[in-house]
Amino acid sequence: MVPVTWYMALSAAVFAIGVFGFVTRRNVIIMFMSVELMLNAVNINLVAMSHYLEDIRGQIMVFFIKAVAAAEAAIGLAIIIALFRNKPTAHIDEIKEMGG
Repeated sequence: MVPVTWYMALSAAVFAIGVFGFVTRRNVIIMFMSVELMLNAVNINLVAMSHYLEDIRGQIMVFFIKAVAAAEAAIGLAIIIALFRNKPTAHIDEIKEMGG
């Protein structure tokens, strides 16, 4: 059986990759994928701890997080497509339409 610390280390590594991608890249699509990586890292952590503690609440929470992530992906991609139609660039520094 794989120890729970390995799952926690995997989750931390995936989350760190997501944070690094979000902070260093200025492409909207890459930033969006980095946020999805961070959500999946949290899901790995929740499932591992749920299995370790023999409680199903973590796995139920993952189900709801996946549902919210699907809605976020649909809305986020729609916003990206709308921005790309107005200004044909995917770099966040060149997009000023969303600024107040």
